[in-house]
Formats: sequence, C-alpha cells, structure tokens
Amino acid sequence: MLRWIRQQLGFDPPHQSDTRTVYVANQFPQHGHYVPQKFADNRIISSKYTVWNFVPKNLFEQFRRIANFYFLIIFLVQLMIDTPTSPVTSGLPLFFVITVTAIKQGYEDWLRHKADNEVNGAPVYVVRSGGLVQTRSKNIRVGDIVRVAKDETFPADLVFLSSDREDGTCHVTTASLDGETNLKTHCTVPETRVLQNVSSLDTLSAVIECQQPEADLYRFVGRMTVNQQSEEIVRPLRPDNLLLRGARLKNTKEIFGVAVYTGMESKMALNYKCKSQKRSAVEKSMNTFLIIYLIILLCEAVLSTILKYAWQSEEKWDEPFYNQKTEQERNSSKILKFISDFLAFLVLYNFIIPISLYVTVEMQKFLGSFFIGWDLDLYHEETDQRAQVNTSDLNEELGQVEYIFTDKTGTLTENEMQFRECSINGIKYQEINSRLVSEGMTADFLDGSRPGLTPEEELFLKAVSLCHTVQISNDQIDGYGNGSYHANGVSYQMEYYAASPDEKALVEASRRIGVSFSGINGEILEVKVFGKPERYKLLHVLEFDACRRRMSVIVESQSGDKLLFTKGAESSILPNTRSGEIEKTRLHVDEFALKGLRTLCVACRRFTPEEYQEVDRRLHGARTALQQREERLAEVFNFIETDLELLGATGVEDRLQEKVLETIEALRVAGIKIWVLTGDKHETAVSVSLSCGHFHRTMNVLELVQQKTDNDCAEQLRRLARRIRDDHVIQHGLVVDGASLSLALREHEKLFMEVCRNCSAVLCCRMAPLQKAKVVRLLKTSPEKPITLAVGDGANDVSMIQEAHVGIGIMGKEGRQAVRNSDYAIARFKYLSRLLLVHGHLYYVRIATLVQYFFYKNVCFITPQFLYQFSCLFSQQTLYDSVYLTLYNICFTSLPILIYSLFEQHIHPHVLHTKPTLYRDISKNARLAFRPFLYWTVLGFCHAFIFFFGSYILIGEDTSLMGNGQMFGNWTFGTLVFTVMVITVTLKLSLETHFWTWMNHFVTWGSIVFYVVFSLFYGGIIWPFLHTQDMYFVFVQLLSSGSAWFAIIIIVVTCLFPDVLKNILLRHLCPTATEKAQLAETTASISCLDSMCCFSNGETACAPFGRMLERLMGRYSPTRVSRCGISLNSLCCRRFSYKLERDEPAAVDV
Repeated sequence: MLRWIRQQLGFDPPHQSDTRTVYVANQFPQHGHYVPQKFADNRIISSKYTVWNFVPKNLFEQFRRIANFYFLIIFLVQLMIDTPTSPVTSGLPLFFVITVTAIKQGYEDWLRHKADNEVNGAPVYVVRSGGLVQTRSKNIRVGDIVRVAKDETFPADLVFLSSDREDGTCHVTTASLDGETNLKTHCTVPETRVLQNVSSLDTLSAVIECQQPEADLYRFVGRMTVNQQSEEIVRPLRPDNLLLRGARLKNTKEIFGVAVYTGMESKMALNYKCKSQKRSAVEKSMNTFLIIYLIILLCEAVLSTILKYAWQSEEKWDEPFYNQKTEQERNSSKILKFISDFLAFLVLYNFIIPISLYVTVEMQKFLGSFFIGWDLDLYHEETDQRAQVNTSDLNEELGQVEYIFTDKTGTLTENEMQFRECSINGIKYQEINSRLVSEGMTADFLDGSRPGLTPEEELFLKAVSLCHTVQISNDQIDGYGNGSYHANGVSYQMEYYAASPDEKALVEASRRIGVSFSGINGEILEVKVFGKPERYKLLHVLEFDACRRRMSVIVESQSGDKLLFTKGAESSILPNTRSGEIEKTRLHVDEFALKGLRTLCVACRRFTPEEYQEVDRRLHGARTALQQREERLAEVFNFIETDLELLGATGVEDRLQEKVLETIEALRVAGIKIWVLTGDKHETAVSVSLSCGHFHRTMNVLELVQQKTDNDCAEQLRRLARRIRDDHVIQHGLVVDGASLSLALREHEKLFMEVCRNCSAVLCCRMAPLQKAKVVRLLKTSPEKPITLAVGDGANDVSMIQEAHVGIGIMGKEGRQAVRNSDYAIARFKYLSRLLLVHGHLYYVRIATLVQYFFYKNVCFITPQFLYQFSCLFSQQTLYDSVYLTLYNICFTSLPILIYSLFEQHIHPHVLHTKPTLYRDISKNARLAFRPFLYWTVLGFCHAFIFFFGSYILIGEDTSLMGNGQMFGNWTFGTLVFTVMVITVTLKLSLETHFWTWMNHFVTWGSIVFYVVFSLFYGGIIWPFLHTQDMYFVFVQLLSSGSAWFAIIIIVVTCLFPDVLKNILLRHLCPTATEKAQLAETTASISCLDSMCCFSNGETACAPFGRMLERLMGRYSPTRVSRCGISLNSLCCRRFSYKLERDEPAAVDV
C-alpha cells in the first residue's frame, strides 16, 4: 500500500547502488544475511491524475494561469467586502472556464487510464512452481520467467533465455519503440539455449547482475552467472540479449525470458518523457497584453478612488441628507476605507481582463488543428499518409518561421539507395546489367561472355556481404541453402531487411553481381559466390557508433584464417589504413561525393593466432565489465581497427524527393533562411545542396572547413566576415563541417553568428546529432530571438526537432522516432511550403485577430462603466445588470469570434501558396506588434466613448421619451449602452470577416437575435430567486421608444463608418501586399461576375452597388465564387479542406 501511495504521488524508491541483482525464477539464496531488493511492479501508469489528486492538482495547474488567478482574487474580494457587483458576476465565468477545462483534461486522462488498464490487465504466462501459470501483466515481478508466443508483445524488459530455435535466436520488431520496421535478431547465452521447456527452466540456477534502469534503448550492460554442476559460468549480457517491452516477437514460435525491468522502470516507460512545453510568440504577446491591461485596470481603480475622495472633500457630497453615515462609519479607519474602495473599483472594472480568452484560444487551436489533417493537398496518396498534428499549441507559430533547419537524407532525398559506383584496388567500377564493369570498358566487351571476378573484386564483395546488420525474412528462407536459384546461382526469392538503406543497397548489389549473402545460422554466415557456398564463423561484431563512424565483424574462414572486415566513413577508415591504393581511393571517394553519392570505405585485416587471442581476451574483458563498459569497448575497438588493408569504396545514390527545388525556392522567397544539417561528407553535401536549390550556381559559397585550432578558426571567420563586407554579391552561402563548428562555438560564437546572419543559406556537414541541436539552440537564443523550425526523418534528428520552436517530422524510411517527437508530421518535404505559407499564414492571422478583438470588446465593455462613475459621484454604482456582466463574454460575443478564428480566409489558399511574398507581411509577429495593439485599444476606447456619450446626448437631456410620459431610468440607460455595444462589436467583427460561410452568418446574426430574445425573456418575468427586479420590463420599454431605436442606429453607424472609410482609404492610398492580393483576387472574381453567363437570370438593381463594395473591401461571396469555377465544397466548412478543383486556378488568376 505504501509503495502504491508513493507511485501515485510520483516518487520512485531510490536505488542504493548502480547495479541490480536479479535471481532467475526468484530462487533467492537461503542464508539469512540476504536482503531482497525492492523493485517496481509491472504496472504502466501514463495517466496524469488519480481519483484522489484530480481536483487539487487540476485546480493548482489552472490557477497558475494569470487570468484565472486574477479572477479568483476578484471573486474572493467580492465575498469578503461589500462590492457593487455580485460575486456571481466573476464567480460564474470563472467556474465555467475552470469546469470546461477540467472536464476536457479529465476526459483525456480517463482515456489514458482506460488504455493503462487494458495493458496492465493483458493475460501473460509465467513459469512458477514448475508449471506455466496464466496471470495478468501487472502481476509480473522482477525475476519471473515469462513465456511469449509469436506476434505477441513483450510485457516487460526480458533477458532472453531460450527459444524454439536450436540456435537460440529470435526475431523481433521494435516499430512501437523507435519506429524501425526491420527485423532484429536477438540471441541467448549458450548455457540457457537448450532450456526450451518449462521443466528444464525450473532447474535453472542463475543470477543476473545488470545496470539500473535507464532510457537508452540501445544500451544494456550486465552479466549472467549460471551454476552448472557446482561450476559458475559468467557470460556478458549485451543489448542483443535484452528483449524490450513493447517490441513484438516475429518468425519465432515462442521464447522464454526473465524479467529484469518492470513497469515504469522498463525502457519503454522511461522513454515516456514529457517534451518541454513550447510557447508560441502569440501566447507570449497575449501575456504581455494581459499585463498592460492589468496596469490600465489598476490605474482606473486608483483614479476612481482618488476622485471619489476628492469629490467627497465637499461636505454636501460626503454625507448628503439622504445617505447619513452611521457612527461606526464615521469612526472607521480612513486607510481601510480607502483600500476597501480601491478593491470595490477593482471589482467593478475587472472585466477589462477577458477570462474567456484562454478557453476560446484553446478551443480555436484544438479545433483548428483538424484542418491540417483534413487538407487533401497534404495527403500523400502513394503511402496513404495524411499530415499529422501532435500538438495544437503551435499552429500560429507556423506563420512566424524565420529559420528552417533540415536534415538531408530522407528529408530532402527519398532515402531509397541505389548502388552506382565503387572503387576496388584503385580502379573505378560501375554496375551494368548486373555486372561489375571497370572504367573504360568497351561496349563490345560487355556483349561477350562474362569473366570471373578477380581476387581483389571477390574479397571486396565478400567484405560487403559479411560486414553488415542485414537480416533475411525467415518466412521466405529458413536457414541457408533453400530457394530456387536463377542467374549466377543466386536466389532472388530472398528479401533483405536492414536498419540502414545503405547496407541493404550494397548487399543487394553484391547479390546481383554474384556474391550473395544467404543467411546466418547460429554463428555461421553463408556467402554464395556464383552459387558456390562458403561458410564463415562469426566470432565478434564490433557495433557501429556515431563516434567511430564505422562497424566491423571478425570472422573465421573455412581455412581457419581470422579476418576483420570493416566499413565506414572515409574520415574514420583512411587514417587507420597502412596498405592498399589509399590515394587513388581517396580521389575516387571525392569524385563520388561531387556527384552527390553517399560514400563508404571498406577495409580488412588478417590476424595471426597470437593477435587474435589478444583481441579475444580484450573483448571478453571489456564486455563483461559492469562499470565503464562503453569506454573500455571503445578503447578495444580502436585497438582492433588499426593497421587495416584498404579494399575500396562504394558510392550509393539517394535521389531527391519530388518538388524539393520548388519548395526551397518558395520558402526563400517567403523570407525564410534555410540551413541544411547533415552527417554526409563535405563534397556530397555541397553537391546535393546545389542540385536541390539550397545553393545557387551564382551564389558566393564560403567555406569554414578542416580547421584544426581555435586561432585558425578565428582567423578564417574574420576573413569570411571581411569578404562578405567587401563583396557586393547579393547572396552568400556558407559551408561548415562538424569539427570546425565545434571550434567556432567554443570561443568565437558571436563572430560565427555574424557570418551566418549575412548568409542566405548555410550548410553544415559531418554533423553529430547533438551538434544539430546546438546549432538550433545557437540561433534560437541569439539576440534577435528568431522563430526556428527543424525538419527531419530519423532518430538522429530528434534532438534538433525538440530544440526548435517548431519540430516537423517526415514520415520516411528511418523509423518513426522523428514523427513521434515532432509537433507536426508530413509525408514529404514538398508539403512544408503549404504547411507554412497557407496553414501557418491563416492560423496566425486568425488567432492574432482573435486576441486583439477580445481585448477590444472588453475595453468597449468596461470603459462606459468607468465613465458612468463621473455621473454617479463615484458611488460604485454599476451601469449594467449583473446578468449582462456575466453573460457578455460567455454568450453574447463568444461564438462569432470563435467561428471567425476557425474559418477565416482573408486570402484564398491558392493565392497564398503561389505568392510566397505574402508570408513576409505577417513575419516578426506583425499582427500583434505594438502598433496594431495600440490601434485596437484606442479603437475600443473610442467606441466606448461613443457608446456612453452618444447615448447620454441622445436621451440624457430629455428622459421622458416614452409615449405615456414615463421617464428612462439608470437601468434603461445602461441597457441602451449595452445593446449598442453588443451590436457594434459583433458588426465590427463582420467587417473584419473576408470569408463568409453559413456558420458565420448563423452565429453573427444569431448572437444579436439571441441577445434580444434573452433580454425580452429575462426582463419579462419576475424571477423569485433575485433580490431585486431592476430589469423587469426595462428592455421592452426601451424597444418601444422610437428615440431609442434612432439612438441605436445612429451610434452603431457613427462607430463603424470611420472603420469602413479607413479601410477604403488605406487600400487605395497605401495598400499592403496582402491587400493588393485581395484586390487582384476580387477583381478576377468580379470580372467573371460581370458577365451575363454567370447570371442567366439577370441581376437586381443593387447588384452594381454590391460589386462596388466588394471591390473596395476586398471580399467575395463563396456562392458567387462557386459560379465562377471554384468548388464551393472545397471552400466551405463542410469539408474542411483547401483542395482546389481542376478549373480553380483559371478562375483565380492572380
């Protein structure tokens, strides 16, 4: 129970040591000194709340928001002191906001609980008491032996004990963990391989010592001690001995494994890390505006309090005959009275802070995010993949991007590798018709009979066929030697699976040429050379890592020779070679790179018996170490991979994705700078940059490469800065390699940034994953604070994606880790332009208007309340009824702005996509800068003054405007002001609307109608639960007065006519690029409207006037546009799609 409570509170029991000891089958030692370790149970908890902590935890999180906390304080003030408004006026909206948010978050967490219960309650089989027992997944304990059948997922992290295969291997897929769909082979230790049934496993006596849980999926350090006939045998445990929770068993009937990490300590659960909360520029601006309005509120409250006491300094106003003070009031503290009055005014004006803003913004972001997934122009038909939204908090940030950081392989390219060329023993070769043809061979020779391979060529192809991690599907070939063989004796029924497309391309090319990898059976690798099998015993695998940039295998040939085959980047292979055609191969590698090919070097080493014994001893010692295993292995690997004989190099082509060139050019025209960050070598990266349009042929390309010292790097940076200043070339490009970048970021960060800012394109090659993230962070934290976007498709891009303001994952062939960790995911790079130029543009304009409009309508709401205090001697009398105060933001004005923020299209999406320069109009948060904020604020104050003084002038001098001589009272005056205000702010939004759907019409006019109907209903009944009936029949009397109708019309027109006039003048005198596009778009629509073919039934007399207004205001009717060749179904909200019909571009020719 105590452990459960600690888990609910989020506390994990501390580990006492760096390792844990697991007794297989929980066969603990019998001596009394043993104290069993405590481990987590096997329950997965992805939920955020429990029944016990939901209310306090959720309330705490919600009241961390400044607006919610502010209204809570106001509500408490209303409860504690005598205020002019009821606590309901602030309490009810606050309760509504808190309740809606809590229900949404509670429902989402309930779904997580439901998913957790399904996982934790899944049936599993465990070996206990000599038998196979069925239990639930949550009941698995560390040390239990678990049975997993084919196509089942592993319920915990298991150390592999045995399988139904004699060689003790199994195949798994880790698609749910890292997205890699290839089959991975895992193996057992030799001593447990034969224990293939329950009875034999029950006799196993073994102890596992391993590291404590960590999140790294590819790291596992441990050892197993097996007791056999009073002898202890120690075997090292590596990552291929560990079966991870969430992975799935494939092509194997069943396996047995012992649980070492369970529940929230499994690697899958430890990777449930919460991504850092990203906040958009709009949200930051919104918080700034809230603080400004809070200052305005405090100033109004202080000014009102001071004026009240200034007014009451005259005795006749301090204590009039009709409001005599009590003795207690006369003797009360003046300081406390001042504070009480200040708080009362604070309550009276508190609605200038819009409490419903956060809820409306959240709803807009959540509902608006569906448009991206529904956009048919972001749908990739070949792979049946739609755009994916992982977070809706950054929709508007897509419209503010200034820098794009993109990976190359799989992002700009297809990640479909094709073998093109190779260099063997200093001679270049190409593959032609499944033959290895050397450079310069004539066509006549190709038509003849095929010669055999030279020893050098055969050894090279054997190295390629043996040094890899490629797997063969067991469903197609079982063991080796099966299958029907065709040309050259090679089976073409085999299907290779590989984590790296490069490896697969090389092995397939070698098979086509005649040297075929046929599979692995236990420790035996088989290679067929023109159909003749050769077997090699696999002794050791030296795994690839990003630091060494190479991998190796040590094999034993049939003649007993011990051979090392290694392949990797030329920068890691060539320095370790001592023989072979090194210089020729280096030249060939550079030639391959200039053609845009991905290059690898291949080498080998032959061991003497004494050398191999030393290698084997060192490897065994490093692999059985529990402490600093990685460091010791790296040291041994470097010792082994020296004195190499260079065999040759390979060149593999990765072709560009469709429309990459057009996409990059459109983004550049939009004012976005693009950086390419890749691990490829310098020449390859430059070649691809030129072919994809990242670098132009006319661009002055600067280089910061192969810098060895800090001084050299600094001097080169200064030279580059001088060249940029002195050179009058418009555009510069910069190439940086990883080593030089490390030096530049160490001590010369400012100088490096100065050079980069003056370059329109930057290429960083030979980059490690963490270096990519550092570059993004460098730009993100620079003084200009630009908005950054990172796009990639592989696990090595995750750190970069998470570091940027916006992360985009490409659904490529390197797994799904980038997609899982991204904010948005698209199928191809070409969709990035539409995502930014269309969706980003529209989302930003919508939410910017939403935020500004919210503050505007609340200024209109509260300012008359402030002005009214001058007429009531600052007695804190409210102008509006409490029900109106409560429902203004919740009901009367909330839906029109929400619908606007979902469907508004101030410019047609096709125009936005074809005119990237329009993106510049909204860059640097232009719509939420100080100038538009000041405009909306001043406009709100102006309209509020017109509401109040217009109503006062029109009916204030003569209050007997009723037909029966009855006079208007203060509630009628306040209702008139409120009525004018609701109509004006609603119509103001309609003036801002460019794209009308039936929902816009419904909520705009429906809001006004609802207000009228509600007021008639509210004022037409005596409500027994209300203390006063101030509003009884007030609204009916107001509407029965012709003067009131006249006042409403005059005031509304007076408020809105200047806006219309301003829009007309600005559009004609100094139009922006956006307004020019709107006018061009409207002109194109109207030219079609003017023809009688569009109106076969003729037109009404007011149609020319309507068209004139459309020209002036830049609007168009979706109904008319549909008649001009644009599909209405593609534009209206019913399909939520921006998919264009075939004839649409002809109709919208801009």
